[in-house]
Amino acid sequence: MKIRVGFGFDVHQLKEGNDLWIGGIKISHTKGAVGHSDADVLIHAICDALLGAAGMRDIGFHFPDTSGEFKNIDSKILLARVMELLKKENYSIGNIDCTLVLENPKINPHIDTMKKMLASILSIETNDIGIKATTNEKMGYVGREEGICAYAVVLIQK
Repeated sequence: MKIRVGFGFDVHQLKEGNDLWIGGIKISHTKGAVGHSDADVLIHAICDALLGAAGMRDIGFHFPDTSGEFKNIDSKILLARVMELLKKENYSIGNIDCTLVLENPKINPHIDTMKKMLASILSIETNDIGIKATTNEKMGYVGREEGICAYAVVLIQK
């Protein structure tokens, strides 16, 4: 068995009036992320971690923001396509651990729903996904609520 680890990071600006998609679910908030797709920062970090672990470059390589095909695309579709790429190479997911960094809204009430959504797309158990959230203690672009970021680490095996 071949075991590989991948790390992903993503960041998006926040803007009043935009929808806020995190972990495949829409969260009610006054601000939402800005991006070429639906700007789901958590899914994008997971995609990069999975692709990196498999040595398949990054999300921008596979789904470029210069392509109209991906304009406003639901990031759950991108995650499903990443899984197809991994399956073609006979990789499966061991586990995923993620951290969201944002001041508001509070994420804890949404974690179980996010885990169920992600697990259904990835065909893994919810307990194979860890999602945590923290603030940036009011410092920097996250602290000023100008942006949101996410980190993800994955273990895959062949």
